[in-house]
Amino acid sequence: MIDVVQKLWGFCHTLRHDGIDYGDYIEQITYLLFLKMADERGVAIPKGCGWPMIRDTSGTALIDHYVEVLRTLGKTPGILGDIYSGAQSRFNNPVNLKKLVSLIDETEWTALDVDIKAEAYEGLLEKAAAEGKKGAGQYFTPRILIKAIVRCMKPDPRTTPDFTICDPAVGTGGFLVCAYEWLVAQTKGALDRDVAKRVRAKTYFGQDLVARPRRLALMNLYLHGIEPHIRLGDTIYEQPSGERFDVVLTNPPFGTRGANQAPERDDFTISTANKQLNFLQHVLTILKPGGRAAVVLPDNCLFADQAGEVFKVLTEDCDLHTVLRLPRGTFTPYSPGVKANVVFFTKGYPTETVWIYDARTNVPSITKKDRPLVSSHFAEYESCYGKDPNGRSKRKPSDSKEDRWRSFSITEVKEREFKLDGFKWLKEESLEDADELPEPEELATDGIEELEEAVAELNQVLRLLENGAAGSGKGAA
Repeated sequence: MIDVVQKLWGFCHTLRHDGIDYGDYIEQITYLLFLKMADERGVAIPKGCGWPMIRDTSGTALIDHYVEVLRTLGKTPGILGDIYSGAQSRFNNPVNLKKLVSLIDETEWTALDVDIKAEAYEGLLEKAAAEGKKGAGQYFTPRILIKAIVRCMKPDPRTTPDFTICDPAVGTGGFLVCAYEWLVAQTKGALDRDVAKRVRAKTYFGQDLVARPRRLALMNLYLHGIEPHIRLGDTIYEQPSGERFDVVLTNPPFGTRGANQAPERDDFTISTANKQLNFLQHVLTILKPGGRAAVVLPDNCLFADQAGEVFKVLTEDCDLHTVLRLPRGTFTPYSPGVKANVVFFTKGYPTETVWIYDARTNVPSITKKDRPLVSSHFAEYESCYGKDPNGRSKRKPSDSKEDRWRSFSITEVKEREFKLDGFKWLKEESLEDADELPEPEELATDGIEELEEAVAELNQVLRLLENGAAGSGKGAA
């Protein structure tokens, strides 16, 4: 697997000189890799679009043929059309395209174990996220964190015959992939035929606003043997379908502002332009009664304008049983300055107690090389969370001297106007050491977030003043 990734990734640096960035490169690999695997499996491909013709063509004829192949496949029904919808070639130099075709042709991909070829693709996505600011970074959540969340949530399709799982901000498909890998590990790959068929084609759902990550997610899941249902569209501003899900796992895109206006949706109780808070309201809509969710939210969504209103609704309609405060730098190298949390809740049961685990205070910031994110960062938290995915395991404060695990009654939450950022009980000792001060990028991110919130509040005041002036004008007339 390492050889495959290194070989393909090594060539990416060559293509940088042809104006092809990391994200473009992964996308082109997706197009070609699918055709190579389809040829190995004997899958029917539209005439003239098969791998042998691509492999055996060279020079400018290869460039022209490749463009035509992408155009034809984009009009094909089914997963082919999904993957190739809107696909365009980024190659100007036929020598570079020929080289990539040859590199892919050297490996018999279908002969690889599913886990190995999927791991190879995941390796490429992670490299793109880590090294390319315009690559997959904005869609990529650290796998260490995803796996910890999945182990707590236990998304098991065997529990009900119509079980479904969704990520409404699917990105490259990391949450769905890890949910499937968890199932494989639990069952050791042994599923009844009917269950296996349902898991393969009727269990995993998602949506993304951007065509590229959707395409990468389709290919990523396909390499894991899954045929997902991933829609292209605006999760927040478009009216939702009637589909409801048993489990929702998601990390909405960073940044609080959507289209600078509140979505016109009847299912949103609180009208706000805050993108993160709207994603949270969307999750409330798409969960089945009794369904459970885990949502990654930046700190500002725990104290932002209207955050208290949204969490008030959430605690009335759901059991907001757990909040995980993530270590600083969790999203390094993708978005190193972001401070975030994971909120866990179950729909249909009002909140009585909120348990908060502080994995941040007095924990050294995550760095790419010296202090990378590892499973042990969440080991104690997972133990505290318990075996019940709905957060109903018998819980007690942690035995840690720092007591990172505490509970707060809904009365205490109400007293703080449902703003969960206020529950901090550990003293940050590390900040007394100049060497442990937050990174400049983290400080800058905090400043930007505060400015965004200030501007939003000013805009809200201006709108109120404008409406008042309009009302006065009408009265005068």
